[in-house]
Amino acid sequence: MHPRTAFQSKTVVTDLVLPSETNPINNLFGGELLARMDRAASIAARRHSRRIVVTASVNHVAFNRSVPLGSVVTIEAKVSRAFTSSMEVYMDVWIEDRESGECIKANEAIYTFVAVDETGRPVKIPELIPETDLEKERFEAALRRKQLSLVLAGKMKPSDATELKALFE
Repeated sequence: MHPRTAFQSKTVVTDLVLPSETNPINNLFGGELLARMDRAASIAARRHSRRIVVTASVNHVAFNRSVPLGSVVTIEAKVSRAFTSSMEVYMDVWIEDRESGECIKANEAIYTFVAVDETGRPVKIPELIPETDLEKERFEAALRRKQLSLVLAGKMKPSDATELKALFE
């Protein structure tokens, strides 16, 4: 199994915000954005693993800016780290200014996916090789996020979370 780069998983989904997708103040429903991010992230995870993937968790979502009716929304998703069968997918959400065409970062999210076989059993996936500075930063942070999730779920002892402990030493 050959390692893959984050770029090989890159998925870009661009769409328009329509009236049926907005709340009473004409902004995109948060749940609609979550669904769009889930689809983009699942494609990125599938591109990395070349397997069926299932959403394991939504680790982080930041709704930093509302997305108004009529906006052009672009979601960029890339695998930020691959573990044994799971992978973290980091997403940036951009909205395009109607007049200038400038893209403004509106939101970000981190989802975790697991690659499975046809019976739903987890399968081994290729490792990820980060290339850019941002990919390397997200790659390193992914292990800390995974350890934190495992500690909070009671699946790892805090004393075994070496990456987390290193933050406080």
